[in-house]
Amino acid sequence: MFIPECIYYEKNIEKYELGKELLKKYKEIPKIEIENHNNIEEMRKKSNKEFPYMKKNLIIGIRKTQKFVENHKISDYLVPYTSSGCTASCMYCYLVCNYNKCAYLRLFVNREKMLEKIIKTAEESEKELTFEIGSNSDLILENTITNNLVWTIENFKDSPKGKLTFPTKFDMVDPILNLDNKNKVIIRMSVNPEEIINKVEFGTSRLSGRIEAINKLKEAGYEVGIIIAPVIFIENWKEKYLELIKILEKSLSNKVKKDTFFEIIFMTYSYVHIKINEEAFPKAVNIYNKELMTGRGRGKYWYKKEIRKEGENFFRKELKKYFPNNEILYIV
Repeated sequence: MFIPECIYYEKNIEKYELGKELLKKYKEIPKIEIENHNNIEEMRKKSNKEFPYMKKNLIIGIRKTQKFVENHKISDYLVPYTSSGCTASCMYCYLVCNYNKCAYLRLFVNREKMLEKIIKTAEESEKELTFEIGSNSDLILENTITNNLVWTIENFKDSPKGKLTFPTKFDMVDPILNLDNKNKVIIRMSVNPEEIINKVEFGTSRLSGRIEAINKLKEAGYEVGIIIAPVIFIENWKEKYLELIKILEKSLSNKVKKDTFFEIIFMTYSYVHIKINEEAFPKAVNIYNKELMTGRGRGKYWYKKEIRKEGENFFRKELKKYFPNNEILYIV
């Protein structure tokens, strides 16, 4: 369980039920009152090498804006929800746009208002909508601190329209297994070869735990999907990812294999990642490969077109072989 070394909080969180609960839960933890969770001057002054230590803090505030962004993959909208950031330290994390703002876990206590907007939007729509509520954080991880995922499922399941979805890299799913989600929640587990998890996805659950969690969730009545992401073209990548696919085929339950789906996402990287990882994790592997990657906008990189095409052909071939009845929703 995550125990923060210090809590930075906005004073107005005391007006919310969850804010009161968190202050009581962490009453023994040192606290610093802040004006705005989005602008903590003390954090901005820290160096790149302090990145892992910043993640030992917890920020609690109120989400001021809730802009729904259209999405055309697994959901209709990306929705800012009850948290942002994470306690883990995946070296490629796309949330690390600015390390002294996005590195640490921020919790938002005005969950009632956020869920109310989702439900209202779903009810007013002519078609069934799916809302991605986990694009800014990992809700399975967050739930170990706030119980927000349990609260969300219980308060959304009886809404007349709409579905919720989120991805995760964590296996702590037991608190939601006994809930009746009424087919309104889609949970997608992100997986990678064990070597990449160990060397790149610091602080996340092991592959075996993630697979076990997928089976548990399906048995409990959730719709589940599998995200192979981010695909990193390390040495012998075909052998590594083929081994992963074989492990999935062997270890996933028949219930999962009956109707799960796949999402494949190739890694993107940035100059910010390079500088942070060099100083914060000097002994870690270098996942930036200038021979295989090319520019994608200012200070950003992705794999060259021919590399991505080779990867796409590989995953389509091998998943068709081992999971012939399961759809690949997209490869990007």
